[in-house]
Amino acid sequence: MAVVWLAAPGLWGQGGVSTTPSVTLPGNQNPFLGSEPEAKPTADVLQIDYKGAIDRGLRHNLGLLLASDQTQIARGEKWKELAELLPNISGQVQENAQDLSLAALGFNKLFPLLAAPGSQTTLPRLVPAFNYFDARASLGQSFSFKDLEKERAASESLKAAQFTYKGAREMVVLAVGNSYLQAIAATARVETAEAQVKNAQALYDKANDQQKAGLAPAIDTLRSQVELQTQQQQLIVARNDLAKLKLGVARVIGLAPGQEFVLTEKAPYQALEVLPLDTYLQRAYALRADYQAALAQVRAAELSRRAAAAGHYPSLDMNANLGDIGVTPSQSNGTWQVNGGLNIPIFAGNRVHSDVLEADAQLKQARSQLGDLRGRIDYEVRSALLDLTAAAEQVEVARSSVDLAEQALAQSQDRFTAGVADNLEVVQAQEALASAHESYIQSLYAHNLSKVELAYAIGDAEEGVKRFLKGTQ
Repeated sequence: MAVVWLAAPGLWGQGGVSTTPSVTLPGNQNPFLGSEPEAKPTADVLQIDYKGAIDRGLRHNLGLLLASDQTQIARGEKWKELAELLPNISGQVQENAQDLSLAALGFNKLFPLLAAPGSQTTLPRLVPAFNYFDARASLGQSFSFKDLEKERAASESLKAAQFTYKGAREMVVLAVGNSYLQAIAATARVETAEAQVKNAQALYDKANDQQKAGLAPAIDTLRSQVELQTQQQQLIVARNDLAKLKLGVARVIGLAPGQEFVLTEKAPYQALEVLPLDTYLQRAYALRADYQAALAQVRAAELSRRAAAAGHYPSLDMNANLGDIGVTPSQSNGTWQVNGGLNIPIFAGNRVHSDVLEADAQLKQARSQLGDLRGRIDYEVRSALLDLTAAAEQVEVARSSVDLAEQALAQSQDRFTAGVADNLEVVQAQEALASAHESYIQSLYAHNLSKVELAYAIGDAEEGVKRFLKGTQ
């Protein structure tokens, strides 16, 4: 699923809990796990619900900001290609003052021939200084099928970038949703661990009192003390994991470093009625922004191929200018010039052939990537549905397991109080209850995450997640 693509070492492990220390080596970080944070933290403790976290992520997440920049780059490329089709108009005003050396221009050999017969005068070797001004507007226009197809290809590339930006918004929802759900699951683990410490403390106190009264051996006290310290250690780990996961949430949604906040949502469970598979697939192919971007990339590659082949076609060039030239503005004359021509390529060293080969390869790659994406969408939708169904069943089983484990703990405590059994049964019942609670928390997290993944898989994460978590389509 797409969440695997977002996984970070030591952060998104199985069950959302880092069970062993891990080291993240330097390198390129997934941009959707980072953000451009706010400048300064506020003195208030922010209350952040699920919707508020998504809204903040859509403003500050680094992956989305980079996608926005790529869209702007694509828009600039489109204008660059469009400029080749638009006329170039320029204006110029110049004043020229100079003298000329006729000898330097080769007139020295003509001087005797140009002199009048019988005349003693000769032509000057240096023309006296003279000046003139020229004010002129120029227009140049070139048209070729190659430039036209390149501009159309750039337009499709811009559409692809815009769809990619929309897909980045969906990915932000996926990243924020996963981080938020992991954090509230960690909160539930802390609450469960605190309850286990409280139970273990009560068991230790009772065993200690019974030992002092001579009603229980010392082994019961030692066993209950070990259990208490074990639960205390697990509570320390749970609190540390929660603190780290909250740091991850802050990074994804762009909170200022050091900002205090509280996640107000709990781990909800709302059954979601699943629609037929074909309905979800139709939605995915119609709504998935990455699929629409891939279609636009194929169209851009097709137009680029046509642009490469258009290198064999003639091009039309036209230039014109209109201006005023003379010694002074009051002694000037208007002049104009228009010229045009048809440029017919005959041989360009197989450059067009090489362009066509490259365009063919790029078109083939684009079509292959489109086919792969279509298959990946089918896989992601099917996987999300399987995960959703399995997680819903796990929630029901885990909920029943918690009830049974609580009953077993209550009975073992009664047996220990009555002196029928030692506290080994109680310790084992406490461990079973802790395991049942962990399974229940994990199943809730998996169920809610599968809803987020399904919304992402059909291309409706930004709006669909809010409905899915409430159990509505």
